[in-house]
Amino acid sequence: MKKFIRNISAVLIAFILCSPAIAQNTPAAFKVPAYEKFSLPNGLTVYLMEQHEVPLISVSAIVPAGAIYDAEKSGLANLTAAGLQYGTKSYSKTKIEEALDFIGADLNTFASKESATITSKFAAKDAEKVLPILKEVMVDPVFDKDEFEKERKRVLSSLEQAKLSPRNVINAYWDKFIYGSHVYANPVNGSPVTVEKFSVDDLKTFYKNNYGPQGSAIAIVGDFNTKMMKARIITLFGGWKKTGLSQNNLAAQAVSPPQTARVLLVNKEDARETTFLIGGMGIRRDNPDFVAIEVVNTVFGGRFTSWLNDELRVNSGLTYGARSSFVPLKYSGTFSISTFTAVKTTLPTIEKTLQVLDSLHATGFDEKTLASAKNYVKGQFPPRYETAGQLAGLLTQMFWYGFNESFINNFQSNVDGLTLARSKEVINKYFPKDKLQFLLIGKSEDIKSIAAKYGEVTEKDIKADGF
Repeated sequence: MKKFIRNISAVLIAFILCSPAIAQNTPAAFKVPAYEKFSLPNGLTVYLMEQHEVPLISVSAIVPAGAIYDAEKSGLANLTAAGLQYGTKSYSKTKIEEALDFIGADLNTFASKESATITSKFAAKDAEKVLPILKEVMVDPVFDKDEFEKERKRVLSSLEQAKLSPRNVINAYWDKFIYGSHVYANPVNGSPVTVEKFSVDDLKTFYKNNYGPQGSAIAIVGDFNTKMMKARIITLFGGWKKTGLSQNNLAAQAVSPPQTARVLLVNKEDARETTFLIGGMGIRRDNPDFVAIEVVNTVFGGRFTSWLNDELRVNSGLTYGARSSFVPLKYSGTFSISTFTAVKTTLPTIEKTLQVLDSLHATGFDEKTLASAKNYVKGQFPPRYETAGQLAGLLTQMFWYGFNESFINNFQSNVDGLTLARSKEVINKYFPKDKLQFLLIGKSEDIKSIAAKYGEVTEKDIKADGF
């Protein structure tokens, strides 16, 4: 028996030593699985990716119908996306819910800053039941008036509740502060004053003007036969008519960057904390340095062991957490450092934050730190695209932002190729240092004098409508 164990141990050791992947701790780079892409005559782009490991199918569809198209009716895109599920020409809202619940399928609709998204997940055997419902939700919604009124009241209630917590609304204030009059400043959820005025006819008009096959895409990933699914999608969506209007691409208009350091102070009279963002303009999603920026930001504020979190939480105890992030959009983007602290420690927290940012620019980081960040980023990357739902979302993101599978397939090599010299260039180019923008939410009486140290101060009250 002992001899047998020794032999097994020897075999295992030999296997480990002889396996390059294990010995070098370098897992194979993730590659985008094969897929088929085609377009229907009406302009709808379709992605089909067979994945037979699990008997499930996931769908992700994206439509150019986000908050940037709200015009003066803030929150309309969001309500319209929700309204897709109020019922269709063949299915009431109740019938949709009952049909999907009975087979354990799900279907979700929502709007973001730039687009509206429809997602669904269901067992492969139920495709013939779910796909017609999905098609009607996208193509033939009726926007039931009673269901609309219920949803509008829910949205109004959630908008009132949101301002009780600064962290729920600080990003909406930030977008308005940074983007100004640009359509990227439009808050996705709207405001009580705008939402209160909506009627179901507003949703119908928004749908008519913005929902159509042109400029839209649908990705289907999972356990199916590509040839059969292609025929099914052509039958279902081939008759989707183009919208009558041509959208104005307002998002493509240039964003005017701030010319001076500024402070937006949002008064919350009962605040015991100061919640703040510091930053400025960021990057577009198609930025060629996207991967390098992610690695550098990992060091600075993108993970729990980042410089920001170490200095503000671990070493000084000024906050429970601090981070930095880029929010890239199709034509612009923002960068911000975010954290919160007790009112009495507002000044030292801001000062410590700026010191860490100054250190990033003044000294950069060493090879050991860069290697750690690279390993972290590479380790976090594959889990983003493990499931059919994640892959379907990836395909529609590739469509929307105009990148192809080379971004995924070359990700690991692009991370590995980042040098210290190049990281320094990335820091200087993309991480703002001058003309910083500050957004503080707290009790104005206690922190106004602090805010004034960092730029011209504009004051708002959190109870006021909008952002």
